[in-house]
Amino acid sequence: MSFLKRIAEKVTPPKVSLRLNLDGNVFFLGGDIKGELFVSSDEDFDAEDVRCELQCVESAKVQKRLYDAALKREVVREVWESATLYSAKPSLSGPMHISKGFSGSFPFSIPIPITMKPTSKGVDRRVTWTIKGVVAVKGRLDAVSPTLEVQVAQPAAAPVIKEREVIREVVMVPCKYCGTLFPQTETVCPHCGARRTA
Repeated sequence: MSFLKRIAEKVTPPKVSLRLNLDGNVFFLGGDIKGELFVSSDEDFDAEDVRCELQCVESAKVQKRLYDAALKREVVREVWESATLYSAKPSLSGPMHISKGFSGSFPFSIPIPITMKPTSKGVDRRVTWTIKGVVAVKGRLDAVSPTLEVQVAQPAAAPVIKEREVIREVVMVPCKYCGTLFPQTETVCPHCGARRTA
């Protein structure tokens, strides 16, 4: 019986429910995604890691030449191609024993690089940000929360305040004794030290 139980455990995740609760609806590039991962368990097991997985994927519609077996020739088709632009897996807790009846929350704050792209949905291009909670168990499938799509926006640009430029006309006068030009606002010649007479 224990042999069958061990085989069943290898192909099933632990009986644990995970739920993500985010602190907001929209997050900004250069800021943090904040929230909590709630974990409640109906089984005793040893967890290797409790973490969040954040991912940014860009998808684009491209035209590709594909072989069509029915037509027995290559045809041009529109297909979606995806690339992962960013991925982070911050750990919320190291190895721990989770007992049956355990209920706990793990707060998180994940930085979003300012150099990344914000969420966008177009006819032929998409950028999506997703996050999920994971409880990893050695030798078994991981327990995973439902994946949430996160709205990531471009931060509002700070207003640029230009300092007013003050242009003053400086009148230069010659020194009566040495002839050096110096500003009219000065009372002493910077060259010879004589007092200005006029």
